Amino acid sequence: MDKKEYVREVIKLLKRRYGKEMHTSLKHRNAWELLVSTILSAQATDASVNKITPRMFKRYRSVKSFAELRPSDLYRYTRSIGLYRSKSKNIVRAAKMITGEFKGRVPESMDLLVRIPGVGRKTANVVLYNAFGKSEGIAIDTHCITVANRLGISRSRNPRIIEEDMMKVVERKDWGDVTHLFIALGRDTCTARKKLCGECVLNRICKSSTVLHSNN
Repeated sequence: MDKKEYVREVIKLLKRRYGKEMHTSLKHRNAWELLVSTILSAQATDASVNKITPRMFKRYRSVKSFAELRPSDLYRYTRSIGLYRSKSKNIVRAAKMITGEFKGRVPESMDLLVRIPGVGRKTANVVLYNAFGKSEGIAIDTHCITVANRLGISRSRNPRIIEEDMMKVVERKDWGDVTHLFIALGRDTCTARKKLCGECVLNRICKSSTVLHSNN
């Protein structure tokens, strides 16, 4: 099969196993809360972010309320998260920009989202798909880097290059879901430290499968 057919089969098998996990695990009630949570999740686990955001969002309920803060006002909530000072600063700056330039609403396009402090393509893709149901690209996290390379979809460790490689072979209708599917696989059997090919749903087709190669 060619590469697109191969990736189509990969996604079909992953949906069969992880279909219930095709959504972000970050707790949020609206696009702003998701944006904040995604900014905080860089180099941190979703679980650690979910421990602090409910209290923070209960105290500060709107974009405007965040825009009125100093970054240090958020430290009591964000201190347990890596890079908390810069992330707190970006959250306040993001709130100010959204309040001042976007009438208090999180923008719904890649071009506008990546102008916001602390927002790169990964964060923008997460927000666009999970808050607005839009797919303008593919969010690439560390699990996606590992899985995409082991599957032979990309040979790069650069998230932007991996995103471009994946967009060429993944059908657009699956751009939003493939991130969650690769994350689910990466957490389950295809971890960065160790691949458990014997337990993997892709072990009969994956290009780096020890099961596949042992049978050849």
